[in-house]
Amino acid sequence: MRLFKLRLEMIWYLITPLTKGVFARKVDGMKSDQHTVYCKKPGEAMAIALGEANRAAQAGEVPVGAVIVESSTGRVLAQAHNRVERDNDPTAHAEVLVIRAACEMQGSPRLGDCDLYVTLEPCPLCATAISFARLRRVYYGAYDPKGGGVDHGPRIYEQATCHHKPEVYGGLSEEACATLLKEFFQSRRNASD
Repeated sequence: MRLFKLRLEMIWYLITPLTKGVFARKVDGMKSDQHTVYCKKPGEAMAIALGEANRAAQAGEVPVGAVIVESSTGRVLAQAHNRVERDNDPTAHAEVLVIRAACEMQGSPRLGDCDLYVTLEPCPLCATAISFARLRRVYYGAYDPKGGGVDHGPRIYEQATCHHKPEVYGGLSEEACATLLKEFFQSRRNASD
């Protein structure tokens, strides 16, 4: 448990400078006087998603974070982390929450000029929501052979019934994302022993 907390603090220390001053539609709400953040490289957006995943872990949620970036400008529109336990809502996955927030901010149910960055391969529920939102690209960190719905499991975007297939890039910051998840679940197992 102590090693897990130390790792969280270390990751948070590395990510915090990248996420300070973010003005984006956060699901938890934000102050309106914060500055807009632009991500020029995929790694910058994934760093913000990792920061959200850390917030989820600290709240006792499965550490998954997500960010939506407007692809034409690089502007961060929304960021969120899992809130399943807090909200008592099995659909409160980071991807679903960030899509809702970005759609509200854009005033449209479609996000065709946007890219999603998420720390874990989207599950079938989230993959379908991504398709319905018409996101342009999906970048994810850790692969999920057990619960994934993009490159594993039902492979939603390969189904004939899928009306929109975003470009998908897996493995971005994979080691950091996978380590955070492994240490979170290890600490949960150790706590129950």
